[in-house]
Amino acid sequence: MDGHSSCGKSTMAKALAKKIGYTYVDTGAMYRAVTLYCLRRGFIHGDTIDEKSLEQEMDRICISFGKDSQGMQYTMLNGENVEKEIRGMEVSGKVSPVSAIPFVREAMVLQQRQLGRDGAVIMDGRDIGTTVYPNAELKIFVTASDTIRAQRRYDELISKGENPVYEEVLANVRERDYIDSHRAVSPLRKADDAIVLDNSSMTMDEQDEWLMSQYMRAAAE
Repeated sequence: MDGHSSCGKSTMAKALAKKIGYTYVDTGAMYRAVTLYCLRRGFIHGDTIDEKSLEQEMDRICISFGKDSQGMQYTMLNGENVEKEIRGMEVSGKVSPVSAIPFVREAMVLQQRQLGRDGAVIMDGRDIGTTVYPNAELKIFVTASDTIRAQRRYDELISKGENPVYEEVLANVRERDYIDSHRAVSPLRKADDAIVLDNSSMTMDEQDEWLMSQYMRAAAE
């Protein structure tokens, strides 16, 4: 599953994975974890990223996933649960330029292919159907209007106890769209054989029903 930021890809992918017993891999969380590492190490200065220092330490960055007692998945950075930290606006504002760095993408793609080596995986991100798994049996490209996506992101942050400004969230969504689709390596684009889902006016139940129908069709082929 590929698509724009804040489209609900992760929510949909998690729900389907749980229903059909597949492993879910949130590749966006992996790039967010790298970004958090950069912030903690002081590799980001305003709009400048110390790529030399980051490249020297890429082999020290180990990203994995765990599950809590309720079965909810979380992201770990070098063994630490960083799920809450990687979802904040500080990381959101820097993740696109970090994820556009060629050696970062190369390292993450290798990890993603390793995670999916045994099959039965649902993976969501920006370049899954075009770069990571171009031969995937089912490819979905999810999109929605930028204002709808910003509102969803705003509501999510509010629910987590944060105090975001809607205009800043919208600006971040638009900036990420531009960076993701214009980066030199593995830009965001729809794979030729991907099915498009515009969920601007869909409920979560409608999304889940639609996605399940696509899975059932692909599984029957």
